[in-house]
Amino acid sequence: MVVLSKPAIEQFSYIRNNKPTTLFPQIPLVDLSKPDSKHQMIKACEEFGFFKVINHGVPMEFISKLESEATKFFSLPFCEKEKTEETKPYGYGNKRIGPNGDVGWVEYLLLTTNQGPNLLRFLSGENPDSFRLALNNYMSAVKKMACEVLEMIADGLKIQPRNVLSKLLMDEQSDSVFRLNHYPPCSDVQPLNGSNVIGFGEHTDPQIISVLRSNNTSGLQISLRDGSWISVPPDQNSFFINVGDSLQVMTNGRFKSVKHRVLANSVKSRLSMIYFGGPPLSEKIAPLPSLMRGEQSLYKEFTWFEYKISAYNSRLADNRLMHFERIAAS
Repeated sequence: MVVLSKPAIEQFSYIRNNKPTTLFPQIPLVDLSKPDSKHQMIKACEEFGFFKVINHGVPMEFISKLESEATKFFSLPFCEKEKTEETKPYGYGNKRIGPNGDVGWVEYLLLTTNQGPNLLRFLSGENPDSFRLALNNYMSAVKKMACEVLEMIADGLKIQPRNVLSKLLMDEQSDSVFRLNHYPPCSDVQPLNGSNVIGFGEHTDPQIISVLRSNNTSGLQISLRDGSWISVPPDQNSFFINVGDSLQVMTNGRFKSVKHRVLANSVKSRLSMIYFGGPPLSEKIAPLPSLMRGEQSLYKEFTWFEYKISAYNSRLADNRLMHFERIAAS
């Protein structure tokens, strides 16, 4: 058995639970093997910005292999993991989330997905080639599934061509990223009564779509429209889909990007794998004309590069889209 190491965290944040959160048993469920599931998908994107997919087509051996390799990597001594460096913000990170003061009970590996033959050349560990292969296999399969989800969304919205969204992820210049997050148990931390240690603070994802898979440890929570927080039951055999800020803009606010967070577990380690499907840096992000039907755009037009820079320079919990909203005429 591999014992997971804890990140060298000298300080942490916590959140007081004014209202007890509950499990969310009726999470929207989409069966990707059934074309008619596109209707449930659209409804989930409109109401929650979040849903679970089953029959996703990602081989279980790819999932289990990457989890095994990631567990080995995060079990390495801190000095070894630190060697896994790449141009910031990519590579290994510990506690600090971004450059603006956000911290969490987390260590992570952040990777670009379009590095070609040099992909993951900087990985350390006993067998980096095995880790690279596991990452490549998993990312390829999840990217394919993400594109299938986006094409079903296009079908459900009755927009043509059906690859109007997926082609942005398939573009060789797609600015997609992949993240492995490890949340060690925080049993030796004694926060105030009635509070929880924050693993990853509340935020929305800036990209088009995010595809999340985790081990069987709880911690993920999403915020509902009324501001209440709901705990999502873990399911290591399924995937969870987040609507990102860019997709909210492209649907002119019909879909809402989901605010979510992770609370650390006092007993068990949580390992999550997230594919963030993003467009090319030069892509203009604006409502799709076929969805407008005479409506006014709620957002100013901007490029993904502009929004990415703005998001990188903001705090996690900031409303990043606020700066790109049109001011309604009085």
